[in-house]
Amino acid sequence: MKTYICEICGDAYLGTEAPSKCPFCGADRSYIKSGGEASPAFRREGDISEESKKNLLETLDLEMKANAIYLCMAGKADSYELEKMYKRLAKVELEHATIVTKFLGLQMPSGLTEQCSDEDIENFKRTVELEEYASGLYTKFAKEVGEQKIKIFFAALAKVEAEHIELIKNYL
Repeated sequence: MKTYICEICGDAYLGTEAPSKCPFCGADRSYIKSGGEASPAFRREGDISEESKKNLLETLDLEMKANAIYLCMAGKADSYELEKMYKRLAKVELEHATIVTKFLGLQMPSGLTEQCSDEDIENFKRTVELEEYASGLYTKFAKEVGEQKIKIFFAALAKVEAEHIELIKNYL
């Protein structure tokens, strides 16, 4: 067994080989390194510009809201499968928010509450809208930023959010 560390969230996975996706933040295998080789983006040296700080704060807000919405959706899901899927999405979004707090040296904001529909199909549609917005925003941020460590973070998040869209489209 070996230790593998995600260069996006910095969390460790223990196993005989690296997972195909980070089980914590959803980043793909290319960001997972063996323990001694890993250098999580938020731990890399260098200042963060005011523009990147603004983008990171917007990301923190969006990810905290997504966490709250998915927890609401989990509580109203019509099946155990959907409940667990939304709880997993909520955890991933919370992990994204946690990474932002590490970049900025902030305390994690207290939990939010968000409203959601009682109908799964409406929640699926809202999820796709939220994830499309997030994926587009993070793609834009990745193109705009100058700091490589922030660019890596936003590029990884954009891909993870796009994968969430594909997941939900399987239910539509």
